[in-house]
Amino acid sequence: MLAEIKGLNEECGIFGVWGHPDAAQLTYYGLHSLQHRGQEGTGIVVSDGKTLKGVKGEGLVSEIFTTEAMTKLTGSAAIGHVRYATAGGGGYENVQPLLFHSQSGSLALAHNGNLVNANSLKHQLETQGSIFQTSSDTEVLAHLIRRSGYPHLNDRVKNALSMLKGAYAYLIMTETELMVALDPHGLRPLSLGLLGDAYVVASETCAFDVVGAEYIREIMPGELLIINENGLTSERFAVSTTKAICMMEYVYFSRPDSNIHGINVHTARKSLGKRLALEAPIDADVVTGVPDSSISAAIGYAEEAGIPYEMGLIKNRYVGRTFIQPSQSLREQGVKMKLSAVRGVVEGKRVVMVDDSIVRGTTSRRIVSLLKEAGATEVHVVISSPPIKNPCFYGIDTSTKEELIASDKSVEEIRQLIGADSLTFLTVDGMMHALGQEGTNGYCLGCFTGNYPTEIYPDTLQYYYQK
Repeated sequence: MLAEIKGLNEECGIFGVWGHPDAAQLTYYGLHSLQHRGQEGTGIVVSDGKTLKGVKGEGLVSEIFTTEAMTKLTGSAAIGHVRYATAGGGGYENVQPLLFHSQSGSLALAHNGNLVNANSLKHQLETQGSIFQTSSDTEVLAHLIRRSGYPHLNDRVKNALSMLKGAYAYLIMTETELMVALDPHGLRPLSLGLLGDAYVVASETCAFDVVGAEYIREIMPGELLIINENGLTSERFAVSTTKAICMMEYVYFSRPDSNIHGINVHTARKSLGKRLALEAPIDADVVTGVPDSSISAAIGYAEEAGIPYEMGLIKNRYVGRTFIQPSQSLREQGVKMKLSAVRGVVEGKRVVMVDDSIVRGTTSRRIVSLLKEAGATEVHVVISSPPIKNPCFYGIDTSTKEELIASDKSVEEIRQLIGADSLTFLTVDGMMHALGQEGTNGYCLGCFTGNYPTEIYPDTLQYYYQK
């Protein structure tokens, strides 16, 4: 993926194991398979039934969990996290899982998503005496659990979860149990698997394949799973639920070998590409996709259009994170380091370039330029999703509204800015049709339509809509 240079990044990925002697090792492999969901920090916390111990750091899974680090992680239960910093920013203290110790026991938290009422809850908790150790919205849940007056932990957790608004998939671990929770809209993917007698939980089903676990089912919106020595119990902390899975999981974030709601991500992207070919027929010689997330859509477009698919763009997989820079001035250089056009494929050809989205337009402009510098006579850009006009409040870094090129520019204006011979976005109706859906029910399309499944709080709006 080109997330680092496109300005489109997922918050994180989570993985948990309960009841396996090699829990930490399984979590390592699970996090490795989820590395695409976050590259800025990672951590694992284990339980041996008596204590919780953790290792975390800023960097990739393979960098943090050395052989020496893994020897410290012994136990039959573990939770892990890979992070891309959006809410709360970066820094070691914000790397998860967060681990808290008290006289009554320890608690570890791993969170995928973003709370839209985090600031108001923090203010309320601080007036009551809470002192926050991080700037992450994840810590809010720990304070809410601690302050709940219910005698049993599962009731305290349910009470705390009921106060949260936004997107959250949580793993909550104590010395003696693992809890799994998904927000009432199910905005982030989260699934349950089984490996022998051990339970496995992951943000994406591709992690089950890596560790050899069998997929059982998805965690339901508003559900709290409690896993301990007595087995698995399912409870509910939210009675009223309306499923609204993030559409960008299909379009961009999830790995092609993952399944969401019974739909394979690669198959979904191919269908988006096929639908795009029907909506944007182009007289061209070759179709190419922007690696990696757009390849499936490009194959679908080529099949439907009857135009050969070729590898017109090659991704350099050996560029280190040194080149992942946040400043606009270095983004174009980042694209050049990460992608190369194949002259032998595109020279003298009319090229259809398939991409999954356009955020700021910087990357698209550079890729069009690369193809034309390599001799393409025409470059027609087709996007397998509608224009992203609105920020995401649920854990995806789509920046502020003013930085989204489609928020105040027409398709023709964007075309001119990126230098393409034509530009077409998939329609919302076409996107839903490609997934076999009659309408938009069951999905969050907020970044495309501006219609969000939850209330958005004023302090959150102020940040994302700053001018």
